Amino acid sequence: MEVAVSALRAELKQWIEAARSGQDVVITERGIPVARLTGIESADLLQRLERDGLLSAPSAERVASDGERGRATRPVSGLVRRLRR
Repeated sequence: MEVAVSALRAELKQWIEAARSGQDVVITERGIPVARLTGIESADLLQRLERDGLLSAPSAERVASDGERGRATRPVSGLVRRLRR
């Protein structure tokens, strides 16, 4: 859904509620998209991490050195530290 900057200013509460309910609101200026308003709870953490290059989707099931399937071979503590900053 799109909204012009002028309409966003006039009806800000309505557009925030739309984003909170899970809708993406694209803000336009003179018909050109300039920003996106997205509710925090509707944002998918894994997709954000993939987009930012911090995480990549598995290409095939991994086998750890101890033979256990599906277990990561490196700890994610470094990633968690970066996310908490």
